[in-house]
Amino acid sequence: MLARTALSRGIIAHRLGKNVTLYTNELASPASGPQTQTSEAHKPLMLMLPWLGSRPQAVAKYCEIYFCTGFDVLVVESEVQQFLWPRWGLEHGKKLLELLESERFVSRPLLVHAFSIGGYTFAQLLIHVSQNTEKYQSLTKRIKGQIYDSLVVGSVENMAIGLGKTVFPRWETLVKQVSLLYFGLFKQQTVDYFNASIEVFWKTPVTAPAVFFFCENDAFSDAQSMEEVIDYWRKHGIDVTSKKWQDSTHAGHLKRHPEEYLSTLHIFLQSISMAPLKAKM
Repeated sequence: MLARTALSRGIIAHRLGKNVTLYTNELASPASGPQTQTSEAHKPLMLMLPWLGSRPQAVAKYCEIYFCTGFDVLVVESEVQQFLWPRWGLEHGKKLLELLESERFVSRPLLVHAFSIGGYTFAQLLIHVSQNTEKYQSLTKRIKGQIYDSLVVGSVENMAIGLGKTVFPRWETLVKQVSLLYFGLFKQQTVDYFNASIEVFWKTPVTAPAVFFFCENDAFSDAQSMEEVIDYWRKHGIDVTSKKWQDSTHAGHLKRHPEEYLSTLHIFLQSISMAPLKAKM
């Protein structure tokens, strides 16, 4: 559905692999002139990492924000097994890193917009980057802004509760119990990996300005843990904007609080000096 909506409005969809789609934006502003191969190579790219079970219609609303500013959008979806068996998540992160370093994207400035488990996927990418920061220095410098919505943070119990609520809501209590048992039995293969990715995210090699959207009543995203991450980043020199609601919906803040969400996002984007952002949202 996202592809059909986009194609009807001058956005071309390119399927690059399983769960990976590039939407190229042909709706260039007249003032920008015709696209050349050189200008295309340096055109800003939005890396969008949706939440588990996201519907195309919902993702399209976020893509539209960036289409209107002249961005191409690379949508990379995650699967539940990559979360439940983190070694597969690491492989997923490695493939994403290789894609961003490929000839097609290697010169392009990047923005990252990660929702929920999408932030976990990005953390898996950061693990590979942190193992060789010199090799990937050009990549981290190309990232001009970071946008995080409803990140999965907190205890293992938070993760188990959230997994039930967001993926299997009809069996929420059972999923929580089974998940906790699973995480306990396979601690070295799950919890230890989660802790490693959390540590890398805290000590991120990416120092670009960031904005966080979260709420107090999110079972999957602990607000206190989120505030601790934000405080830590600020103390280490990262420019962080945050927007917290007392009552909202996991990965649904845009729908619940559209004016505040878009206003915060618009101000953040305007603070980043990238040519397409001069367009109106």
